[in-house]
Amino acid sequence: MSDCIFCKIAKGDIPADKIYEDDELLAFKDIRPAAPVHFLIIPKRHIDSLLTTTKEDEALLGKMLGLTSVLARQQGLAAGYKTAINTGHAGGQEVFHLHLHVLGTPAQ
Repeated sequence: MSDCIFCKIAKGDIPADKIYEDDELLAFKDIRPAAPVHFLIIPKRHIDSLLTTTKEDEALLGKMLGLTSVLARQQGLAAGYKTAINTGHAGGQEVFHLHLHVLGTPAQ
């Protein structure tokens, strides 16, 4: 989608504080953090939300979830963290490109 901010970030048209990137996924720090550590994991391919995923997206969704623990540990959240995927207008989704929030406070 040409007007999608996360697609623009994934293409490198808009800068982001990236913490991970591969051919399918990108993770970057949230610009409005709701916790001391708050980052997003997005697919590089545009997917509107969980409402629009199909069986063909299962591997990608699993990869997104599997990446959370790796990145959370790297960001100091080995003691635990919260994940959230807001889905649709009624679910509080603001940017209509699938994204997984990972939030937490590093253990002292």
